Amino acid sequence: MMADTIEQDLFDSSLVFIEDGTNQDTIFKQVSDKLVALGAVKPDFYQHLSEREKAYPTGIDMSVVNPDYPNVAIPHTEGEFVNVRKVVPIRLKQPVEFANMIDPNQKFNVSFLFMILNNDPEGQANVLAQIMDFLTTSSEETLNRLFHAEDTATIHDILAKIGRASCR
Repeated sequence: MMADTIEQDLFDSSLVFIEDGTNQDTIFKQVSDKLVALGAVKPDFYQHLSEREKAYPTGIDMSVVNPDYPNVAIPHTEGEFVNVRKVVPIRLKQPVEFANMIDPNQKFNVSFLFMILNNDPEGQANVLAQIMDFLTTSSEETLNRLFHAEDTATIHDILAKIGRASCR
């Protein structure tokens, strides 16, 4: 793996979603149910994901990177509720309110999630850092294509190419 990229093997084409829920809880429930069915997480994942998001919000204000970008969130929970080490990209058809990671009293709409599934507790911060690096160093064209993708295959293709693109 190269520095400054998200590891390609963190993405699985079956773990990319486009969701139409109208609130955080609905999105978390829809995605958690799919992840349980795919064997990626344990049955109590949803409960712990929701509780952790309330206690430690993960919304990221992307206006500091580019005012045209939608805000993102990076929800996750402890590794004991997860079976794999993956990043699950989730594009929201409509923005959903999240609290700011830096200032939990501030709330804003989020349109894209990078849900971290990490059964390696030591690696959680590393994956988070890789995502943050990707969001702050990728080209505007790449991020706009990602944030506005209409299908899961496009989202997966963009993210799977990250590692290769950084070889230039």
